[in-house]
Amino acid sequence: MLLVIDIGNTNITFGVFEEKEITATFRITTKIPRTSDEYGMLICDLLQKKGLDVENIDDIIISSVVPNVMHSFQNGIIKYLNKKPMVVEPGTKTGIKITTANPREVGADRIVDAVGAYFLYGGPLLVIDFGTATTYDYVTEEGAFAAGVTTTGIRSSAKALSQDAAKLPEIEIKSPDSILARDTIKSMQAGLFYGYVGQTEYIIDKFKEETGRKDMKVVATGGLGKIISESTEKIDYYDANLTLQGLRILYEKCRKEN
Repeated sequence: MLLVIDIGNTNITFGVFEEKEITATFRITTKIPRTSDEYGMLICDLLQKKGLDVENIDDIIISSVVPNVMHSFQNGIIKYLNKKPMVVEPGTKTGIKITTANPREVGADRIVDAVGAYFLYGGPLLVIDFGTATTYDYVTEEGAFAAGVTTTGIRSSAKALSQDAAKLPEIEIKSPDSILARDTIKSMQAGLFYGYVGQTEYIIDKFKEETGRKDMKVVATGGLGKIISESTEKIDYYDANLTLQGLRILYEKCRKEN
């Protein structure tokens, strides 16, 4: 079995693959400081709770955008799972070419999403990840990561509203029944949700206009990607496990290279 791990700013997401099939997923919070022993024991416990034997994990691959947890995290895996994980980093064989001005600036999560989307859906395509930040990445028909846009995530926008405006509360992010809001919470939900749908559609249209690729497929992922994708016809596919699949594909390509 292959254990794939995506370390994001908010959550650490795990997926277990048998061949190409995901047999289990789980996640933990990134922002809680943990020692290597805590990471190792927690991962082993979560695997066992899913009915998986740690001894059956053959290999591990990690992508991370949070450098300060990597030392403890990797050591925890080595100590408790007895495996040295593969880490996605500059120089890793991905199967796609990064043609932006500074390829080393492109986060591992964006590269992994691009790999997953390109090899599962084909190019040209736009990959949207609705995470702590929302990213839009253009991958050409030939498999080149050519351009990207980064904007504030919807949860970050909601948090800014409640923290910076004294009388505005924290809210649940959800699709409102109507834009005709009649109280503060519904007005905030409507503003965030419809504003985000509008932003998403506009950015998709601009990518298609400036690339001249009206046939560009649009693939979305990320926790809040589902409610956004359900509210616009401009997103062709929503794939909750895109990053995990991208890690599996990337691992298989690296293994073949070696």
